[in-house]
Amino acid sequence: MAQPPTDDPSAQPPPRRRRPPAAAAAPADPAPRAPGPPSQTPSQPTAPDQRQLEPAVPSAARAKRPTIHDVARQAGVSVAAAARALGGYGYASEDIRGRVGAAAAALGYRANALARSMITGRSHTIGFVAGDIENPLFARMLRGIADTARAQHVEVILTNSDEDLERERAAVQTLLEKRVDGIIVAPVDIDAPAHLQRAMDEGTPVVLLDRPVHGLGADVVMTDNQRAAQTAVEYLLTLGHERIAIIASQGNDSQQEIEELLAYGTIERSHDLVRPSVARVLGYYRAFSVANRPVRPDLVRTGAIPNRVRSGPYRAEWAAAQTLAVLEGSERATAIFSADSDMTLGVLSALRRSGLRAPEDVAILAFDDLDWAEVVQPPLTVVAQPVYELATIAAQRLLARIGGDESEPRSVLLSTRLIERESTAPPSSRRAGRAH
Repeated sequence: MAQPPTDDPSAQPPPRRRRPPAAAAAPADPAPRAPGPPSQTPSQPTAPDQRQLEPAVPSAARAKRPTIHDVARQAGVSVAAAARALGGYGYASEDIRGRVGAAAAALGYRANALARSMITGRSHTIGFVAGDIENPLFARMLRGIADTARAQHVEVILTNSDEDLERERAAVQTLLEKRVDGIIVAPVDIDAPAHLQRAMDEGTPVVLLDRPVHGLGADVVMTDNQRAAQTAVEYLLTLGHERIAIIASQGNDSQQEIEELLAYGTIERSHDLVRPSVARVLGYYRAFSVANRPVRPDLVRTGAIPNRVRSGPYRAEWAAAQTLAVLEGSERATAIFSADSDMTLGVLSALRRSGLRAPEDVAILAFDDLDWAEVVQPPLTVVAQPVYELATIAAQRLLARIGGDESEPRSVLLSTRLIERESTAPPSSRRAGRAH
């Protein structure tokens, strides 16, 4: 009986059985022959399944991408003329531009941006190295950068450092390899300029956003953090609060810097020499100094958090623990200044756990006016940073540098705004006195 067909191309059919001599009776066929290709002798191997050898018909996704040569051929122009028309450099008449544009559209041609940038020296892209894309602050910054760039027909490539210096260096290197025209960076370390200086030395402009970098001759756009914090604490002092806590986590380097500045009695250091987190703590101390009021050391919660944990739930939980600590005892805080959004989340969490209420039991003033600050109960009094404006100015400075602006580096310092809502009020003792 013939073997059934097999899909294995290497399989060989068994040798065909010889017929007995004519004088002998032929044995009965035990079963009908199975359908399949005719049997062959061992010297003629079975042909493999032809369906496996036929090349697959290329799908649209695998179809050959049109090239500049295809566009030139269809438009009836030279490759050089087509490249000039599509790349926007050199001379090409309106007629040629129109024919080449029509041919490119008909063929579905996409220009090789990297190749074009090597010819023109421009990629029409800029990079943004954000500190932490989970932080709403950086999302708002990206919006400002993107809106400004796109108005000039420039796109933005986003990278994320996760507040880690090595990742920042890698992000900058990746953007340079993408041949971006310039880079906006929210730097992780104000004492690490080498990789940014190298980018500038190679001809790529750099603008610093939100934080400075020592020794780097680049434009910097940031908030006057020290003045903002001072204004916030002064507002609480005018309400009658004296036991005002500050919740402001720091990296190891920042905490050391605060301790050194306080040891030397330096609380008015220039804004462009310190980290924003440090500047806000200095603003807290400055407010007490101007008001000639003593600072309660037990209400200053600026402990160091490992640099690898710079944002997110860990920081908020740290802030919650610090808040519970300053709300204990008869001499507990009557007001709390939270120095960033993570700190504010921790403060609100602790307040809920403690059973205390704002502003009846403790006033809350937060740094940053995030979307949820106005919808929580009670709506939060905040120091609002002009985040969108910071980002748009940074993008404008970068585009100007790309366009050939070689003026001296600028330091742009924007003011904040105190927005009074329902989470702040005079301390309960003063309210009780007024009631009588």
